[in-house]
Amino acid sequence: MSEPAAINRGRTWPTHVVLSVGAATMVFPFAWQIILSLSTQSEATSATPTFPAAPNLDNYALVFERLPFLSQFWVSVLITVLRTVAQLVLCSMAGYAFARMRFRGRDALLAVTLSVLMVPSQVYLIPQYEIVESMQWLNTVQGVVAPGLFSAFGTFLMRQFFASLPIELEEAARLDGCNPFQVFWRVMLPLTRPGLVALAIITVLWSWNDLLWPLVVTTDGTRMPLSVGLASLQGERSTQIPLVMAASLLAMAPILVLFITLQRRVIEGIAHTGLK
Repeated sequence: MSEPAAINRGRTWPTHVVLSVGAATMVFPFAWQIILSLSTQSEATSATPTFPAAPNLDNYALVFERLPFLSQFWVSVLITVLRTVAQLVLCSMAGYAFARMRFRGRDALLAVTLSVLMVPSQVYLIPQYEIVESMQWLNTVQGVVAPGLFSAFGTFLMRQFFASLPIELEEAARLDGCNPFQVFWRVMLPLTRPGLVALAIITVLWSWNDLLWPLVVTTDGTRMPLSVGLASLQGERSTQIPLVMAASLLAMAPILVLFITLQRRVIEGIAHTGLK
């Protein structure tokens, strides 16, 4: 081994140790969740952590008996897809308008939009519920989806991406005869693909895990998303911990598969978001 290589290895091993400890810390809760899902209730509630004496998959089968799991799964998928598509379309159009178009009151309207980020979402809960109830959308997919079709954060994120693009691209497209919508759709929007990916990732995670609003507007077990279904497994006096762990893993599986499949694009999107 050459001397420079030995020196570099000597300098990097503390980094490897720190990263290994961090990785183990991150993975441990997930591994313990798997162990609990294979345990019995007495093993899961034991005062001293114990591994299951006879690991079994009974808790996974019990999930489908206690919950309308497939119905709730498809409701979650539908809600997530509708919210993600709507956010990509509406937030990108609003972001382009705030970044590139000139109209009276633009800066004031942007300030009002961004001020929404400073208000806790719980403040809107009762007014949104009254609106949805007046439209007779309780226990419906549209009632759950409606408040999440547009977001101030998504608009701000896409505005930053559009503002970073050179104006010469826009001018060249106009010289070639493109109208404003064609400039947006054919020239500018494809160049913000990292921003769209980042916004899609954030919206998917938020929508899949959203609990408070679906918990308020859905009471029918077959029309509520998985996040609310998991919450309903918690008892008033005691909770079947292995059952909840098994249901949580089943609910987590689609997001995990999606992350593994799109891992490279996920990291690129988040990295570009951090640079804005």
